[in-house]
Amino acid sequence: MTARHDPVDPVALTANLIRCPSVTPEEGGALVLLERLLSDAGFECARVDRNGTPNLYARWGQKGANRAFGFNGHTDVVPVGDAASWTRDPFGGDIVDGWLWGRGATDMKSGVAAFAAAAVDFVRATPPDGAVILTITGDEEGPGKDGTVAILDWMAENGERMDVCLVGEPTCPERLGDMMKIGRRGSMTAFFTVKGVQGHAAYPHRANNPLHALVRLMDRLTAHPLDGGTDHFDASTLQITTIDCGNPASNVIPAKASATVNIRFNDAHSSASITERLKAEVAKIEAETGVDVVLRVEVSGESFLTPPGPLVDLVKAAVEAETGETPVLSTSGGTSDARFVKDHCPVVEFGLVGKTMHQVDERVEVAQIEKLKAIYGRILADYFR
Repeated sequence: MTARHDPVDPVALTANLIRCPSVTPEEGGALVLLERLLSDAGFECARVDRNGTPNLYARWGQKGANRAFGFNGHTDVVPVGDAASWTRDPFGGDIVDGWLWGRGATDMKSGVAAFAAAAVDFVRATPPDGAVILTITGDEEGPGKDGTVAILDWMAENGERMDVCLVGEPTCPERLGDMMKIGRRGSMTAFFTVKGVQGHAAYPHRANNPLHALVRLMDRLTAHPLDGGTDHFDASTLQITTIDCGNPASNVIPAKASATVNIRFNDAHSSASITERLKAEVAKIEAETGVDVVLRVEVSGESFLTPPGPLVDLVKAAVEAETGETPVLSTSGGTSDARFVKDHCPVVEFGLVGKTMHQVDERVEVAQIEKLKAIYGRILADYFR
């Protein structure tokens, strides 16, 4: 006979997580709290810390089970900024007039708490034929190199596997249930350094102005759109974020100038194909102007898509059943750790309304957290049915 347990309160759990000051890369006690809760419920837990980054892996059920549902989230938060600007203690976890206040209330301690609570209640009440897995990192808001990536590396080394995964990031713009993410755009940054010949502005024939070449290059990159969008993605974007030469003198042609470009790209491209396009434009400018251009590229993630199918339908149906909303299947927004999980298994994202994330006075409606737990509980029940 299954022992009786009181349901885990996701609101109280969120409040306790908020009280853990886990600003990246500090653990702050958040993973310790979760490990205690999950271990008491029969989850096998392992800390997968790497290079000072705290991470937690928790599995209920046998390793290598015939099916395993995974959840990914993070307990690290961005800095509070000016604490004096907050109406309430950013690490107080105060509940006032139906709202829970604090850093991480929306992004995304509420999502972690809702899934942990749903998972504990589910395995206690109806032990499933399979495994339930939580992968929780302390490095989503940071560099991202030793967080979810470290957990996935550890899983590969130890024979652990998720068949599907849900990332609990905030996904809804206005109402709980109005959007879920089935993919993300790729993200990369290109750094251009143009080297010319310094000289007097009154004698330009004795110099080679790198700014002229750089401006021409930037104009070409922005004049021609990368694409017009694809079936599930908006058009890719290229934005100049800075141009500089560090020149304090108005009568000197500088020797060097630099620019930075941020590119968000859809599934019509890869970072490699876009890099080749940038190199081709650089080569043209060098040939036309005689300057030397150094190009450096940093890739944050490739674009990916989980096409409508069993996992998308599972989450969509649970959201509709619990909220009455039909979520838009979106690929908008920035990057998330789903960009790493997609190399391990199919992944989608669903979480709270994200209006106050990263803001002063970050807060979330208590009712949303309770409803999110219900949605996650239904997803688990339907998956293992």
